[in-house]
Amino acid sequence: MLTPKSSDKTMRVTVIPAKSQTGAAMKSSVKRVAAYCRVSTDEDEQLNSYETQCKYYDEYIASHKDWKKV
Repeated sequence: MLTPKSSDKTMRVTVIPAKSQTGAAMKSSVKRVAAYCRVSTDEDEQLNSYETQCKYYDEYIASHKDWKKV
């Protein structure tokens, strides 16, 4: 996070250390993921584009054993 020092308006970096995972967070390594598919028009070729996008992301997510589509 960048915050200005109050006296001289120079920027300083605040380092926020990562929290260590314990308990349930460590046991579950499955990532819950979602895909965003869309079309920009109502034209027929866009329907094919939407289906292609959905198929691609379904297969891509399924190829990762530690991912779960939500």
